[in-house]
Amino acid sequence: MELSTVARKFVVHWGEMGTAWGVNRTVSQIHALLFFHGRPLHAEEIADTLAVARSNVSTSLKELLNWNLIRTTQVLGDRRDYYETSLDVWELFRTVVRERKEREFDPTVRMLQGLVKEEGFEAESADAQDRVRETLRLMESLGLWADEMLRLSPTTLEKVLRMGASVQKFVRGDSDAKPMDPSELLPPTF
Repeated sequence: MELSTVARKFVVHWGEMGTAWGVNRTVSQIHALLFFHGRPLHAEEIADTLAVARSNVSTSLKELLNWNLIRTTQVLGDRRDYYETSLDVWELFRTVVRERKEREFDPTVRMLQGLVKEEGFEAESADAQDRVRETLRLMESLGLWADEMLRLSPTTLEKVLRMGASVQKFVRGDSDAKPMDPSELLPPTF
């Protein structure tokens, strides 16, 4: 498949962005390709389109599957596996947040909880204990907040994000900030 100029820019930038977030460039580019084209692709087509080795595609697809960002599907009359991603940006956002929280954030919270319970913790300086406990409190609060946000529907989540931006401008005292109209939070009436 030949990429259009627009598609190429999207895929290349997604790869650069992924690298900045600590994700392999090819992994990010494959995800971008699947998202942009919005249809299932098989590994050979992905490798040819991105001009990367088939082994690199295979490894990258496994990583995307492990992150629950893609799924395998079949095409009638073809024995090959095809791969697709959600086309809903909110679903993708929630998947990334949920996966990163489970893999990176939650283990740190558990480590801090264990540290505070450790026998030698009380022997540390009071200010060190305070910093560790405050870090734990912050991370537990953020974790609870993230869990609640992940439970929201995409529509409600978007409203909460917009409301948060309005509140932040209002609290800062921005001259162009206006309080959010509560009716903006209500579902449309028909």
